[in-house]
Order: sequence, then C-alpha cells, then structure tokens
Amino acid sequence: MNAFDDRERAFEAKFARDQEMQFRITARRNRLLGEWAAERMGLTPEETDAYAKAVVQADFEEAGDEDVIRKLAGDLTAAKVEISDAEIRAALNEKATEARRQFIESRN
Repeated sequence: MNAFDDRERAFEAKFARDQEMQFRITARRNRLLGEWAAERMGLTPEETDAYAKAVVQADFEEAGDEDVIRKLAGDLTAAKVEISDAEIRAALNEKATEARRQFIESRN
C-alpha cells in the first residue's frame, strides 16, 4: 500500500503545482491585457497600473474569461474606444501566449 500512497501523493502534488502555474499565467495574462487596454484608453502610468490590477480582480467574478472580456469591452466603450469582441478575444489569446512565455523564462 505504501507505494500506492506515494504515487497518489505525487499525483496530488503535481496537480497542485499545475494549478498554481495556470493561476499565475492567467493572472499575468490579465495584467498584460489590462495594460494593453489602458494604453488604448490613453491612461497615465499610475492609472494603467491600477487598471491592470482591476482586470486581474475582475477574473475572480466567475469561471472562464467572459467576466474579463465584459469588463474590457465596457471600459473601452465608455472611454470611446471602438473595439469589437473579436479584437478583445484576439488580444486575450496573444497576451496568454506572452504570459506563458514570460512565466517559462522566469523559471529558467
């Protein structure tokens, strides 16, 4: 039984590490996305930092990316920036790739 228990603990530890890594990548992606949107809205560096943090926080409202997309679409529209959901989703995918790359580079 001991070998089985060891194997189970190893799988649980790997799952926890994978979940933490995904959380960090998603948070980084959302920060990059917030910075991208802030630049489009013409925010100052201080406002950009605060806005990027708000985008990270928005992701905790519900599972998935729709809460972040809704926030960005609403904020960009309120700032009179014309943008489609498709453009926001494309930026989200681009920033996800960039966040993953940055995370991997930071671990090396």
